[in-house]
Amino acid sequence: IQNFICCLKQNLENLEVNSNRVQEDLESEFSSLHAVLDELKEGMVTRIKRERASRTYELQSQLSACTKALESSEELLELANQTLCSSENDSFTQGSYYAPFYKIYCKSHVSGIRLSLFLSPLVPATPEIHVAECLVFDNTVTVVWTLPEPDSKIDHYILEYRRTNHEGPPRAREDYPWMVVEGIKETEYTLTGLRFDTRYMTFRVKACNKAVAGEFSELVTLETHAFVFKLDAGSAHQNLKVEDLSVEWDSSGGKVAVQDIRKEKNRTSSPMHSPARTAMMSPKRAPSARVGRDRFTAESYTVLGDTMIDAGQHYWEVRFDKESKAFAAGVALRSLSRFDQLGKSNASWCIHLNNWLQQSLTAKHNNKARTLDCPIPDHIGIYCNYEEGTLSFYNSRTKTLLHTFRTKFQQPVIPAFMVWNGSFSVRTGLQVPSIVLSGQKRNSNTSSSNASLT
Repeated sequence: IQNFICCLKQNLENLEVNSNRVQEDLESEFSSLHAVLDELKEGMVTRIKRERASRTYELQSQLSACTKALESSEELLELANQTLCSSENDSFTQGSYYAPFYKIYCKSHVSGIRLSLFLSPLVPATPEIHVAECLVFDNTVTVVWTLPEPDSKIDHYILEYRRTNHEGPPRAREDYPWMVVEGIKETEYTLTGLRFDTRYMTFRVKACNKAVAGEFSELVTLETHAFVFKLDAGSAHQNLKVEDLSVEWDSSGGKVAVQDIRKEKNRTSSPMHSPARTAMMSPKRAPSARVGRDRFTAESYTVLGDTMIDAGQHYWEVRFDKESKAFAAGVALRSLSRFDQLGKSNASWCIHLNNWLQQSLTAKHNNKARTLDCPIPDHIGIYCNYEEGTLSFYNSRTKTLLHTFRTKFQQPVIPAFMVWNGSFSVRTGLQVPSIVLSGQKRNSNTSSSNASLT
């Protein structure tokens, strides 16, 4: 009986342990499902908003055109009545002279029949965008245009633009919708705060008076060159949860990864199908720096970008949680070992935040560190000039220089990041700020006080 009681107690303990484990697994599965549903919801909401904005703009344009057409037709009828009631032959002759210039026609449209009244003498001329005077810098675009002849009756201009990766003439189906800027009073306009995640932007403009709107100008395409990359989730340590350009520390990531690997091994014995060996790369992007390589492991809580730097000047920014126990950002060579922590070998350069015991900010390379005597920012800008071998770190809010490494890159480098018990997000599609370029030019022929670690 005593043995049976012991067995019952053991069964009760096992039941409690197993039920808790099953409950944890269930909660984990539901959390994953919630994350997937939230992502799907966000995508659907975004598409609905875009479609609503497009349809709203289209209907408002039709309503505005009809209202203006009604006003213009009333003016025309008033002029016709005045002409008919006039007793002077000259006035009648003058009114009949203008009559052929006015024409009314119906234009078929997807949403119905749109009635447009065009008063030919009143239609504004078509503007011309001057490409040579347009400026693209610091993630802003200034568009400049003129009319063939001055027109004092112009009330405002409407500028439309959209992003594209297609350099040639516009295609029937584009990936991005037209964005509209209305009520422009001058013959130039500056778009600010842009993210250049496509190669080009296309612009067109039209003039409007109080009666009607003119025709759009010829399309003009401007190049919007910037450094764009994504995070290579295939290289991330198993404790890092990567979503697009954001990373969050996940203490349970290792357990989930082991379960995924075991499930994968049950499906196939081929190591090429292991999640740890899956190459996360797009055929339209540069090859990932870690194709065929395992994830970072051990205490190297690292993730790399998916685009290599082998030429030119580039800039990107990263925002991190200042309460993170540890955080680092910089660049690494392709030969960086999956066990190496950033800054601990000669294959990586980084700026490192340490919140363990006391807070400090250091520049690290080849297992050497230099403490930086400056306020710790929460936004860091990273500038890389491959040919010059320059890697600089800035407070991205004030553009204050934090540290500069000067070296000679022997191989292509890759954006690299590390976080432990914290989170960060990366901002790409940025041009090198003009203030950073001017500062680099001033220091190009002089030795900086915060030069490379040796």
